[in-house]
Amino acid sequence: MSTDIDYYELLEVERTADEKVLKTAYRRLAMQYHPDRNPGDSEAEARFKAINEAYDCLKDPQKRAAYDRFGHAAFQQGGAGGYGGGPGADFGDLGDIFETIFGSSFGGGARQRPRRGADLRYDLQVTLEEAFHGKDTEIEVEVSVSCEPCDGTGAEPGTGRRTCNLCGGRGKVRAQQGLFVIERPCPTCHGSGQVIESPCKHCRGEGRTDRLQRLEVAVPPGVDNGTRIRLSGRGEAGPNGAPPGDLYIFVHVARHPVFEREGTTLFTRMPISFTTAALGGCVSIPGLDGEDHSIDIPAGIQSGKQLRKRGAGMPVLQGRGRGDLVVEVQVETPTRLSARQKELLREFQETETGEECPESAGFFDRLKNAWNDLTE
Repeated sequence: MSTDIDYYELLEVERTADEKVLKTAYRRLAMQYHPDRNPGDSEAEARFKAINEAYDCLKDPQKRAAYDRFGHAAFQQGGAGGYGGGPGADFGDLGDIFETIFGSSFGGGARQRPRRGADLRYDLQVTLEEAFHGKDTEIEVEVSVSCEPCDGTGAEPGTGRRTCNLCGGRGKVRAQQGLFVIERPCPTCHGSGQVIESPCKHCRGEGRTDRLQRLEVAVPPGVDNGTRIRLSGRGEAGPNGAPPGDLYIFVHVARHPVFEREGTTLFTRMPISFTTAALGGCVSIPGLDGEDHSIDIPAGIQSGKQLRKRGAGMPVLQGRGRGDLVVEVQVETPTRLSARQKELLREFQETETGEECPESAGFFDRLKNAWNDLTE
């Protein structure tokens, strides 16, 4: 195909396309016209080379600026741009093209970095009181730690590591697949570029051993279900001396017999006598903070009414202040009355006018009207 076709047309993008759009377009077209997908198709092979040429130019800000100003003349011998890499330029090892398409994990000769140790999870249950006040506790976790005899190297004390003979210390080996040269982690040294001459007898060359650890955990006031406490570097040791992972403590708060919780708000249900509901009064409730909190009961309160006590709830996690305590009133009807109490209630009943309980009077009035409508 013609080598003078516009680079932007080749990549099927606008001239204002940014780097991300260019890369996306290039990957799509490179996959479409790759020779392995179009065996024996010379036109597809030519187009594949052309789109690589176009992308190689446009991904470089300086080359792109020269191309936008002078076109293909910028890369011709003696052209105004003075750059190489135009039509017919050498694009180097096809492994580099493969890396550009599929990412750096398939290309490059950098030695593989040691893997960090795995993170661990520990589930810790606390009471609501402990969640309120916070606590310092000790936990036991079985975890892989750095081997002491070899100091995490995996090599027998007094010995060391040598360069891997298979990869020559690069940590990667190359394999030819069609037109591609693909690099993979070395199977002998697992990407480290070195091998252990005499593995440690204690850890068998792993550089780590399993051990039961006792750790101190500070649970802050205000924790809730799902609160996560991170202990940095207390996870599993990495292989061959690599850094350890982290330990995450997941907090679970046990149910409480009196209080329910929603965020920093505490809820409870409080039964009161019908006389207190009618006349009003004051009730004292012991809080999780160890103090008694007075709740004022307004006269004539009904069951289900909620009363709020500001600042008597849970602490704000890693902050200041506390939430509220919400009390739901439940008016209790007496079931055990003395003869005198019954006498007094009958006297009260005889003095009722119907205005004492407006909700009841209204209900019966509505019921009476509905019945009249049905019988007419």
